[in-house]
Amino acid sequence: MNETIMNAIQDDYPEEFAWCYGCGRLNKEGHHFRTKWNGEETVTLYKPDPAHKAIPGFVYGGLIASLIDCHGTGSASLALHRKNGFEPGSGEEPPRFVTASLHVDFVKPTPEGIVLKAVGHVEEIHPKKFKVKVEVFADDSICATGEVTAVVMPQSFGK
Repeated sequence: MNETIMNAIQDDYPEEFAWCYGCGRLNKEGHHFRTKWNGEETVTLYKPDPAHKAIPGFVYGGLIASLIDCHGTGSASLALHRKNGFEPGSGEEPPRFVTASLHVDFVKPTPEGIVLKAVGHVEEIHPKKFKVKVEVFADDSICATGEVTAVVMPQSFGK
């Protein structure tokens, strides 16, 4: 079972944008990644299902890439929401981001049966564009690193 993260940014996404397979709370088949602040870092905790197997004993790399992707866009949303003077749960709708680029490096195989922790560091590179560096840990061991360039979702996505 996944640990509960309170005040995740995904809780505040409007319903029409809460369907992402990775982090959409309304997608019944999805992963339901949840991203929050932990001081100046962002964090997502997730325990992969046994179905997320690459080979016995190890997690499928595509799941790790998905975790990095959604953690990056959620982290960018947290950062811009905070810059705008708000925090998750404030009642204000957060900005929604999409991925412009995703880079993943697999450091070592990710073991099954362990809660994974994605930790993000956010850097603003443009008023509507953020770079998020992500590290994924299984226990205290780093398994993957990544970088997400996230941009504010164009208004045309909602039409």
